[in-house]
Amino acid sequence: PKKTTAPSRLTYSRTTSTSPPPNRSPLLFGTLTPHRLVTATESYPRAHIMAAEEDNSTVPIPEPEFDDNSVITLTTHQGQFGADPIPIKWGAATSAERGPVIATTRHSSQRNAIGAHSGGYSVYKALAVATGGLDPNYMPKFDLTTPVVKMGPFPSWHDPKRIVAMDPYGHMPSIAFEGHVKKGYDIRPTIAITKAHIDLPECKEAIRVGRLTPDGDVLTQDGQSHITKFAVEPVWNLPGIAERFGCTEANLRETLFKETNMMYPELVTRPDLDTFLPPVGGLTVYVWGSVDAIPDENIPLTVRVHDECNGSDVFGSDICTCRPYLTHAIEECIKTAQEGGTGIVIYYRKEGRALGEVTKYLVYNMRKRQEGGDKAEEYFNCTQHVAGVTDTRFQALMPDPLVWLGVTKIHKLVSMSNVKYDAITAAGIEVVERVAIPAELVPADAGVEIAAKVFNGYEGGDVYKVDKSTLEKVVGRDYDYKKSDAEMVAQDGLDALKKSGAEAAAEGEPAAKRAKSS
Repeated sequence: PKKTTAPSRLTYSRTTSTSPPPNRSPLLFGTLTPHRLVTATESYPRAHIMAAEEDNSTVPIPEPEFDDNSVITLTTHQGQFGADPIPIKWGAATSAERGPVIATTRHSSQRNAIGAHSGGYSVYKALAVATGGLDPNYMPKFDLTTPVVKMGPFPSWHDPKRIVAMDPYGHMPSIAFEGHVKKGYDIRPTIAITKAHIDLPECKEAIRVGRLTPDGDVLTQDGQSHITKFAVEPVWNLPGIAERFGCTEANLRETLFKETNMMYPELVTRPDLDTFLPPVGGLTVYVWGSVDAIPDENIPLTVRVHDECNGSDVFGSDICTCRPYLTHAIEECIKTAQEGGTGIVIYYRKEGRALGEVTKYLVYNMRKRQEGGDKAEEYFNCTQHVAGVTDTRFQALMPDPLVWLGVTKIHKLVSMSNVKYDAITAAGIEVVERVAIPAELVPADAGVEIAAKVFNGYEGGDVYKVDKSTLEKVVGRDYDYKKSDAEMVAQDGLDALKKSGAEAAAEGEPAAKRAKSS
């Protein structure tokens, strides 16, 4: 690509002018007025955001090279003329040694990552540029966007094998890589940290019936809880991802290339680029209580790792337990924070077990239309028949945000999933107790899900104990909601499930393997 000199560092603010610039719709966009960028370090010292690291100011930083946007490069190759990526050493002892993740469109010759920021949302950014709504040379104004709490660094940030699916320094690139930013490099955050109030009707109901008590600090009288939340975009270290999944890096790269219909040829042509920003959804971390207390094993910590379910989480569909289990976990987090501990909920964008919502709804149809109705014993088989696999969430990467937060011990894990439990403990995190969803919270048509999962290995503890006989009794309703017998069958199965754990013997089991109802 043709090299150009560094442009002046400008950002743009919207004005009310009625004269739009060329190629910009006056109906959709205002005009842009340049103003100078104020770097984060001028307003927020490093000490307010991250603990001090060893001074590595002697690490050389090359001058940035800016591209001619009129030139389109279809792909690049390792060692070709003009390919000179900024070094990045995953797991290095300091941020300066590690180097920044550069994945913007400004420095194609120095870019050290495959993919684009914002995952799938990068397509919408492209639409904004194509329609004249976004200047491709726009520089964001980050001076008031720095994290609201101090984070790290923790020893796990410097181990290339402990965190492989997110950038440990993604929340503070303008500070960790201040030297690069001052020279004009366009480096974007992949983590944002803010504060918020959460207003859930379930919390209001919990106050009304006495399950929760407002304290004015964690939980207000009107049912709002105070949280710190982290939005995280995935940043993959390909060698670490391959090792985590037990495959070769070459096989991983080739398969990603093929299964994305050759969207990212540099996965194959650039083995020197180890960093990949995949076009998948990210995650959000919600924290009740002190963020600083998370690494302290002596302070109680309650955790739920939750995978997205739009139908239940947002719209209240009763075919699964997702929303009631999520809101129950939030109650547990609030209680823990009120007792001086910390509660964490991590919300992953993995809709339909990461198979997608279309696939999930197709599976629903098969479940309801199969001979014999929506049987618990066929729950996983229906997904296998439609998708060819029962689950693609691959929880091996799931613990990374917990490791990034400094978690080493979870006192209460609000999850029955054996796969999540195994992944968390394999990451070196101790789990003291597991909490099952209380039987009274299981929705009318969700008995099928719980029975199938417990029978196939989920930890039911003293709440659910599903043998073959119980499994065969649990059948969900069909699509003819006017048929009272269908409702009765569903209720009979749910009643059988709820009674299954009444006499389950929990004595003699290790505490970490026991799921207790709260």
